[in-house]
Amino acid sequence: MRPIFHAELVNGDTGDPALFVDILFAGRALLFDLGDLSALAPKKMLRISAVFVSHAHMDHFIGFDRLLRVLLGRDKVVSLFGPPGIARQVEAKLSAYTWNLVGNYASDLVFIVSELCLDGHCEKWAFSSRRAFRRESLGHAAIEKGIIVDEPFLKVRFDFLNHDIPCLAFSIEEKMHANIWKNRLSELGLEAGPWLRHLREAVLACAPDDAVIDANGRKMTLGELWGAVRIVPGQKLAYVTDADFDAGNLERIANLVDCSDILYIEAVFLDEDGQHAKKTRHLTAGQAGMIGKLARAKAIVPFHFSPRYSGREEALRREACEAFSP
Repeated sequence: MRPIFHAELVNGDTGDPALFVDILFAGRALLFDLGDLSALAPKKMLRISAVFVSHAHMDHFIGFDRLLRVLLGRDKVVSLFGPPGIARQVEAKLSAYTWNLVGNYASDLVFIVSELCLDGHCEKWAFSSRRAFRRESLGHAAIEKGIIVDEPFLKVRFDFLNHDIPCLAFSIEEKMHANIWKNRLSELGLEAGPWLRHLREAVLACAPDDAVIDANGRKMTLGELWGAVRIVPGQKLAYVTDADFDAGNLERIANLVDCSDILYIEAVFLDEDGQHAKKTRHLTAGQAGMIGKLARAKAIVPFHFSPRYSGREEALRREACEAFSP
């Protein structure tokens, strides 16, 4: 199966948290956390359609200004999801600048901010460059089963973790994956090409069998092409950072992360510094590996290493992997 999600830690495992997830065939990307984004190419930032902020500590939110600067002057709508207070914090970022000329731009940059509340609903706000980024209420909506993005081929879920403040963990899941068998295409006299994106989209959107697909200029129905398609379980990634090691967090993480193909999980301290980890409400590398094992993840990527281990990063990776491996 060719993975649809192509993920990279913008700053590796030692820098500010920021996970860039490119979505194959979709021409867009998702971003989990807004740490320092100076290492992320502008052409990648321009593909970002949604941002998921775990919490607004500086190392998770300072990159908002960089994203704003790259996107300003373009017609674009970006959805931003975050914990209680995130709308006020986005407003504070935007209000720090003077916008007397931005109304003259032909383009309109809009942030749609969804503030996820502890009582199971979200408050939605819009910030439009044409209106000098003034906060405008879009009302509220209920959240079912923690699902905050529900599209034909993917969904994003979240849960609250305790970091002495509400902190969000996320999972992104491909609902199902459409593999294309090239030998079957050959039997139909067809060649692979960009048109396969439309075939996948039709399959994942449950289009009717009589839906017409343009196969390199040849009109065919979806029913005629089904023999070249194989539906398999989709890919799942999870993102967990800044969490106290307590029973409530363990249960919530295990439920959210369950059977992820890759779990990106903080491993801030070595186990030998467990008392400091507890004091700062972070995970040790051993705890991160144990959580990955408990959650039945297929693989883990530890990150968010403390600077105190500069030059000793391999010890953190080893400790996490030893706790994760059977």
